[in-house]
Amino acid sequence: MNILITGGTGLIGKRLTQLLIEKGHSVSILSRSKKKSDKVNYYTWNIKKQEIEKEAITQADCIVHLAGANVGEGRWTKKRKKEIIDSRVKSGKLLFNAVKSHNPNLKAFISSSAIGYYGMVNSSNIFSENDSSGEDFLAKVCQLWEESALQFKALEIRTAIIRTGVVLDKNEGALAKLITPIKLGIGSALGSGKQAMPWIHLDDICGIYLHLIENESLSGAFNGVAQSHENSKEFSKTVAEVLKKPFWFPNVPAFALKLLMGEQAVIALEGSRISAKKIQESGYEYKFPELKPALEDILL
Repeated sequence: MNILITGGTGLIGKRLTQLLIEKGHSVSILSRSKKKSDKVNYYTWNIKKQEIEKEAITQADCIVHLAGANVGEGRWTKKRKKEIIDSRVKSGKLLFNAVKSHNPNLKAFISSSAIGYYGMVNSSNIFSENDSSGEDFLAKVCQLWEESALQFKALEIRTAIIRTGVVLDKNEGALAKLITPIKLGIGSALGSGKQAMPWIHLDDICGIYLHLIENESLSGAFNGVAQSHENSKEFSKTVAEVLKKPFWFPNVPAFALKLLMGEQAVIALEGSRISAKKIQESGYEYKFPELKPALEDILL
């Protein structure tokens, strides 16, 4: 298949591109500027101007939409919140209009979303895809993100959405930030440490994308998280164990994180368990269902 990826230079996009090429698919990437590559075709788009190279759309069998401003970068000012939402909604609008005009027979549209859909709350509930969305900022972002993707259903295009958890990689993302103090021997839990930490190995989240791309019967929302459930303290303690580092420092107080991060601190201080049942029942087999083996693969 010819797969067009937005956000192809990000953490998931880079690894997914490798896996798709290994499986014999042709990959194109939408970028703000032209690039040369022997393995990938690059096309340009401009979300603000709502412009996109027509050829990128006409040649695509499936679009994987990963693009979106990083919610973990910068304080959530009014301006930054708008950037986070616009990067998802306006990019989706551009893709929809381009597909409608140039490739209404596209086979599939696979979009990223996040577990923030359920709201950043500490809850005893294990959220499944049938649960309603939350009411905070991240929930709003995910709602609008998913609405942007679901408009492709009006063109009778198979549409799937992946609500992604914390993706584990040693060079980028939450784990990369967490391991620095632990390597220095000053690792500690954040806030109460009891908040859930729904995680997934990079190869498994990319594996789920491959699974949804290649299985034409699958559509709708799927949680992209591992099967096991750890809270923040258990997660950090396991990282320290794998790295053979001490883990005895007192928890970082919630008020300190709120002073440092503002409203954004909710990402570190709140979290609920998320069900992986639906994607499992669809036939996906995890490479790393348990935390310690996943961390050993990444960190050792």
